[in-house]
Order: sequence, then C-alpha cells, then structure tokens
Amino acid sequence: MQRTEQWRQRTVTGWTTAALVAAVITNGLMAGLFAAYSYAVMPGLGRASDRTFVEAMQQTNAAILNGWFGLCFGGAVVFAALAAFLHRGRPGVWWVVAGLALYVAVLVVTFAINVPLNDALAAVADPTDLAGVRARFEGTWVRWNVVRAVLSTGAFGCLTWALVVAGRVA
Repeated sequence: MQRTEQWRQRTVTGWTTAALVAAVITNGLMAGLFAAYSYAVMPGLGRASDRTFVEAMQQTNAAILNGWFGLCFGGAVVFAALAAFLHRGRPGVWWVVAGLALYVAVLVVTFAINVPLNDALAAVADPTDLAGVRARFEGTWVRWNVVRAVLSTGAFGCLTWALVVAGRVA
C-alpha cells in the first residue's frame, strides 16, 4: 500500500513539474517574440517606406498563424492554467497564478487591440493612401505590443520563480 502511494505521489509531482516547465518554456517563447518585435522588428520596419511597412506587416501577420505559433501562444495559457491547478496547496502556487493572470492580460490586449488592427491591415487590398493606413496601424500596434512584451515577460518571470520555489521544496 505504501509503495502504491509513493508511486502515485511521484507521478503527480512529475506531472506538476512538467506542466510548470511547459508553462515556463511557452511563456518565455512568447515573451521573447513580443520583446523582439518591440526592440528590433518594429524599429526596423519603422525605417521602411509606407508600402514596404504595410506589405511586410500583412505578410508577417499571415505567416505567423501556424502550428508552432499556436502551440506557444495557446500553450502558454493552457500550461500555466494546468500548472496552477496542479500546484494547488503547494509552495509557489501564487507565483503560478500571478504568471497566469499576466498572460491572460496579454491575451486580452492581443484580442482587443492587436488582432483587430492586424485584421484591418489585412483588409487593405489596394491601398491608395498607404501613409494613412500605416498611421492608423503603426503607433497603436507598437504601443500595445510593448505592453504585451512587459506583461509576458512578467508572466515568464513569475512562472520561472514558481519553478525555483518548487525546486527548493522538492
């Protein structure tokens, strides 16, 4: 009986740790993506002509919708939620919950602001006013992407700290 309980406890601990590691990895990848856009991609595109900017963003927004992005973008919230559920009553659970809350804020910003801007940009089939199209998109998209970068980096930090706390207890 005791051996069965030890096996069950190790299995639960293994899944708990795996969920948290997966949350840390996927949140870290998303934080890196949003941050790279903030400090490299958008400043670089900011130097481009209106036509180049609009076409590059249209193509990038279409290309990013793929399985790898979906795994990281969706996995970040799914794995963090699973880790929060599995860490109930364990040390570090509030760091997991904080990381989950910060990433949920990323999703809110993404779906409320960035995606509608991307959709509006994609709908521009034959722009006659590229400067106007760019002006309606660029500043708002860049500002809110910085917010996503900060929030997702915070989520990554919280989840990483939860992993440290969980390791100290193990």
